[in-house]
Amino acid sequence: MRHHHKTAVLAAAALAALSLGLTACGGDDATGAKDAGSASAPASADASAPSGGGTDTADAADQTAGKGGSGSTGGSGGSGGTGSTSGGSGSKGSTGGSTTGGTADGGAPACAYGDIKVTAEKADEVPTEHIVLTATNVSGRSCTLLKYPLLAFGPIQTAKDVPAVAKSKPGAPVVLKPGAPAYANVRIALGGVHEDNKVVKEFDVNLFAADGPAEGSIVVKAPAGGLAVDEAAAKTGYWTDELRNGADEF
Repeated sequence: MRHHHKTAVLAAAALAALSLGLTACGGDDATGAKDAGSASAPASADASAPSGGGTDTADAADQTAGKGGSGSTGGSGGSGGTGSTSGGSGSKGSTGGSTTGGTADGGAPACAYGDIKVTAEKADEVPTEHIVLTATNVSGRSCTLLKYPLLAFGPIQTAKDVPAVAKSKPGAPVVLKPGAPAYANVRIALGGVHEDNKVVKEFDVNLFAADGPAEGSIVVKAPAGGLAVDEAAAKTGYWTDELRNGADEF
C-alpha cells in the first residue's frame, strides 16, 4: 500500500511539474508573439516613416525647385521687361538724335517755303551733270524738311516733274534747328551740251507739307553762267542731313 501511495504521489508531482512547464512555455510563446508583434509594429512604422519622409522631402524639393523656377523665370522676365523698356527708351533716344532734336521740339512742323532759303552749287565735274541744293532753316524755330525738293526747271505750270531717287531716302525725317542746313543732290543732265538741253538762269523749288505739296515756291538762282538742263534726264535725291557717298550718287 505504501509503495502504491508513493507511486501515486510521485505521479501526481510529475504531472503537476509537467503542467507548470507547459503553462510556463505557453506564457513565453504568447509573450514572445506579443513582443514580436510590438517590435515589428515600430519597425513597420519606422520603415514607413523614412518612406513617407522621403516623399515629403521630394515634394518639398519639387516645390522649392518650382518656387526657385518661378523666381528665376520671374526674375528673367523682369530683366527682359527692363531690357525691353530700356531698348524702347534707346530706340526713342536714337530717333530723337537722328531727327536732330525733333522729339525735344514736340514734333517739329513741316518747313514752309518762307522757313527755308535754298541755294544751288555746281558739282566739281566737267561737263556739269549735277548740282547740290542746300536748304537752310531761317525761320528761327525747328521744322521738318519732308521728302525731297519739288523742282521746276522752267514755268511751274509746264515744267516736267523731276522724279526722286529712292535709295537716297534717309532713315528718319530731317528736322532742322534754326540755322541748320540740309542737302539734296540733283542730276540735271547726262553728258555735254546737246539739243535737248536748255539753259536756265533760275528755277523753282517747292517743299512738301504733311498732306502733299506745300503752298508757295522758292525761286533759286542758278550758279554763274546758268545751267544746261535736260529735263528728260533730271533726277533728285531726298533731303538729308549730309550728302552720303553712294546713296546720293546717281
